[in-house]
Amino acid sequence: MTRVLVTGGCGFIGANFVRLILDMVKDCRIINLDNLTYAGNPCNLSDIVDVPRYRFVHGDICDIDLVNRLFVEEKIDTVVHFAAESHVDRSIEGPMDFIRTNIVGSFTLLEAARAAWLGQGRDASECRFLHVSTDEVYGSLGETGLFTENTSYDPRSPYSASKASSDHLVSAYQHTYGLPVIITNCSNNYGPYQFPEKLIPLVINNALLGKDLPVYGDGKNIRDWLYVGDHCQAILMALQKGQVGRTYNIGGNSEKQNIEVVRLICDLVDEMAAALPSGNSRQELIRFVTDRPGHDRRYAIDASRIRDELGWVPSMTFEEGIRKTVQWYLEHRPWSESILDGSYQQYYEQMYAGR
Repeated sequence: MTRVLVTGGCGFIGANFVRLILDMVKDCRIINLDNLTYAGNPCNLSDIVDVPRYRFVHGDICDIDLVNRLFVEEKIDTVVHFAAESHVDRSIEGPMDFIRTNIVGSFTLLEAARAAWLGQGRDASECRFLHVSTDEVYGSLGETGLFTENTSYDPRSPYSASKASSDHLVSAYQHTYGLPVIITNCSNNYGPYQFPEKLIPLVINNALLGKDLPVYGDGKNIRDWLYVGDHCQAILMALQKGQVGRTYNIGGNSEKQNIEVVRLICDLVDEMAAALPSGNSRQELIRFVTDRPGHDRRYAIDASRIRDELGWVPSMTFEEGIRKTVQWYLEHRPWSESILDGSYQQYYEQMYAGR
């Protein structure tokens, strides 16, 4: 693992992973390929643009010529594929981008890896293609049970269907061509640098501003919450120790109803930030809204395989992680404000001009 292509490295999880691998793997070079769509924020990595072992490439994973050229120029031996359209609501409103990026983009990367690693006499056993996916491919659980790596796929939204499709493509390239792939399926991430349309940063920002806190349906949909730093540690461990062709589920052992999460954030913001002008608790801002179509009721991950085979367990409880996350957003208000007003997309030219 010396020449690592990270796709979507300016996104939420990707940016956290780039920071981790630069810190933990001292002799590797990172090439970050990101198209800087709305959720790709160059500010997420603004402090590392001059690190010699880091290269940013502004480009599309569907650009066959660009991807092939990067594999040759940089002698890529490892791919960590984060790049994806990932917001369920957006996939319902406009699924085309999800099909293109999540399926066609994954295919483009797989083809480039196959050509570079299998078509030129290279020892592919020293290469890895890690595809980062989601527990949403498994569908919805009832009140009991957990998703395992053997759970049948049952995607319920255009987003999860596109991720399920890319999972199957990655697996097929291992079975058909012998490409050295690993798949990880994670539960809901939270932590620093998450785009504000997602539940936790949305609630934090709205609570600070005294705006309504929308909660779908009855608020009792359950998610297993995973702190992004723990997720990135698990991905690095899967790269270093995981078995080729294997899928690893990564979960936080932190099942919470959405309404529980929202109420806890309200209490933390009340504790850490200035009071509302009314003096009321921010829980009074909660508004239940019409549920979204196809809203899965419960997700929960069985992460025993990655624990037993690789020794990974989450280090952060939800209570610790959510407090840390609220504190981060309070300390990084300009970051959130630049996204909310759209100015963050103007920083690219300043940061990467001439590179």
